[in-house]
Amino acid sequence: MNDVENAPKVAEESLDPSDWSNIQALSHRIIDDSIAYLRDVGRRPVWQEMPQEVRNFFEAPLPRSPAPLAEVYGEVAEKVMPYPMGNIHPRFWSWYMGSGNFTGALADFLAAIQGSNLGGGNHAAALLDGQVVNWCKQMMGLPASASGTLVSGGSIANLIGLTVARNVKAGVDVREAGVAAIDKPLRFYGSDQIHSCHRKAMEALGLGNRALRRIPTDRDLRIEIPALRAAIAEDRAAGFRPACVIATAGTVNTGAIDDLPALARLVAEENLWFHVDGCIGALIAIAPKNAHRVAGIELADSVALDPHKWLHAPFEVGCVLLRDASAHRGAFAVTPEFLESTPRGLASGLWLHEFGLQTTRGFRALKVWMALKEHGVETFGRLIDQNIAQAAFLSDLIENEPLLELVAPTNINIVCFRFRSEGMGSGELKALNLEIMLRLQEQGTAALSDTTVRGEHCLRVAINNHRTRGGDLRLLVRECVRLGRHISGIAVA
Repeated sequence: MNDVENAPKVAEESLDPSDWSNIQALSHRIIDDSIAYLRDVGRRPVWQEMPQEVRNFFEAPLPRSPAPLAEVYGEVAEKVMPYPMGNIHPRFWSWYMGSGNFTGALADFLAAIQGSNLGGGNHAAALLDGQVVNWCKQMMGLPASASGTLVSGGSIANLIGLTVARNVKAGVDVREAGVAAIDKPLRFYGSDQIHSCHRKAMEALGLGNRALRRIPTDRDLRIEIPALRAAIAEDRAAGFRPACVIATAGTVNTGAIDDLPALARLVAEENLWFHVDGCIGALIAIAPKNAHRVAGIELADSVALDPHKWLHAPFEVGCVLLRDASAHRGAFAVTPEFLESTPRGLASGLWLHEFGLQTTRGFRALKVWMALKEHGVETFGRLIDQNIAQAAFLSDLIENEPLLELVAPTNINIVCFRFRSEGMGSGELKALNLEIMLRLQEQGTAALSDTTVRGEHCLRVAINNHRTRGGDLRLLVRECVRLGRHISGIAVA
């Protein structure tokens, strides 16, 4: 007898279904429901509050025994799908997120079915991952010799880029000796409009928030070049080591884009690292009518961008690109025995974990790859132009409405405005506009956010959705005026 015949006679379990035909039927139903969900998304509320019984549902204890999958899906359809964040809706403008696409959703399903771990190895998913990174390099104008990796989103993309910048500019082997061995404290520079993820990066890198100097911005909310130059000189004189300038291609508040060519010249003169946080605006580089806005991004040492924003990939997928491939790998590569390459076989491929923090990596690339293959990069470029044109259209509507006013210049696709009422102080105006925002959300009409620009509170519309149409923007203006009148008691003329 062989070993199989001598194996113990015990019941062996699997998570695969005992009846694949039932699963097939349910899967067809789920796909049909999903198509209807996306097809009719604009007819549903953008967002709605969950009833208490739905909230209570999520307090249920750990399930101990099986339930039919059809029943489980029924609970998802009833308790989860009707209460989304809303960011795929054409009138979701709260934050700059992305709106997904059906092909990307199918790709995520296929990626999960294949189940590949993208830590590395010799298999198709790893090659496709590298191809998407190469396509991102082409979009940004970086050389083929540059490096890159796909990550969860912009915060980690920026962290990866800034980690390499720290290591290159530290003057010591930070990986071996730690940040305590740096003889002069490092200084990084960004505008006073810089994203909060950069503070987190400074803290995670062991440098501390004080290592990041926020430089004043000009009237267009771009970093002031003379002020930056003065800060670098001041820090050098005080015994600090200027290391990196973080330019922003699309600030989170207003979409302002720093003067990238001027910053590239400055960092070359000062021998600093040039990092571009392009998580909002880097992909404007593929937009035929607006690519000039990010001219100079191709000069960066590192660029962070988000395919789940203007490439509309389902969450989550970010990307960081680095000009110096050796410095990139040198910042992260660790090769224990169990992950050593072999001359042939499964382990003979490129080990992608050597370019970032994750050893286990999901197959994020497929949803980007499939959508780009289906639509072509030129389509995505035109959609970016479309969103920028829609922001200009909304700005015109606001400027032509006496009860509304722009609070900041509209640069790309972010519009900052507010309802105004004569005689109201700043506190009253803030309360009024906050109430307009909340009622728009509670009605399910539109989702906006709010912010403060130059000390002025305002509503913020970030148009980053391929489903948004001009009629949605007209509706927004009408509702803001109607609600503002109602809340403030302004009579209709």
